[in-house]
Amino acid sequence: MTQSDTGTNRHDDPASILIVADTPGGERRCRIAVEAIGARVVSTAGPADAVERIGEQIALDAALVDLAEDHGAALDTLFGEIDRGARAGRYRSVVSVPIELLDIADAQIRHGDIALLCAPRGIEQAAALGLAVANRSLALQDVRRERDDTRLMRLSEEVARIARALAELSHDESGKPDGGDNRLAEAPLAFRPEPARTDPLRPEDIRAMIRMRRLRDRFFDSELFADPAWDMLLDLMAARLEERQVAVSSLCIAAAVPPTTALRWIRTMTERGLFVRRSDPRDGRRVFIDLADEAAEALDRWFAAVQQNGDLLPG
Repeated sequence: MTQSDTGTNRHDDPASILIVADTPGGERRCRIAVEAIGARVVSTAGPADAVERIGEQIALDAALVDLAEDHGAALDTLFGEIDRGARAGRYRSVVSVPIELLDIADAQIRHGDIALLCAPRGIEQAAALGLAVANRSLALQDVRRERDDTRLMRLSEEVARIARALAELSHDESGKPDGGDNRLAEAPLAFRPEPARTDPLRPEDIRAMIRMRRLRDRFFDSELFADPAWDMLLDLMAARLEERQVAVSSLCIAAAVPPTTALRWIRTMTERGLFVRRSDPRDGRRVFIDLADEAAEALDRWFAAVQQNGDLLPG
């Protein structure tokens, strides 16, 4: 990989992006995303020399990471640097990994200024980078306490330009946009008190319901049922009864939506107290997702109410 010319950015210059990729295809995808939002590549690196390359950058707005393989200690070091950079407010990051690396990445990347994507389409990668750069610009303006109307207008125009570029990029890609991302409820979910069930809930009952939900895809467009929250709740409830632990990657698969969409829902459900993250005591590079006790109790009451009204029905 080659290193582009580096130098100190002026405030009005295009956003400075460092690309970290371990395949030629990954670097090519990153360059397309950078070009789509009108930013510039200041340097490229592989996982082994990425941390050193980051340290060489005087001005860096974001790191765009696209990985295909587990690089062991080098990968852990890179993720640690990315997380520290976000916490210190030095730069933001967009990290794209395949499903095989999702557990490792999710366990080590937790800061809100880092967008973690799983097997994303080009439009998703470009959109995440555009949002990271726009948020970075807003944060810098707040720190510098600028009140220049011209700068604010220019920033607004830049955001609009990025949106137009992403819209054009979306027309060049095949496939349908993933659904469900903008339908997250704004208020925390409430648990309604209902009489507890008298018969024990069996995991096979839940698995049967999940199979019926998957059967729908043979007869209807799956995008009609794109919200993955219920599917994840059912899967975690069955796992709880089976005393089985569920990794982040497994839950993403169970959600039956694009992994990046599932990741956003997992974070939302965790923030609202429905899911609980637990570190794997035998592997620091993996996190398990459990159903919160209150959520499990609410699901148990729901199943009881369903059975009181007849046979178990698909959700």
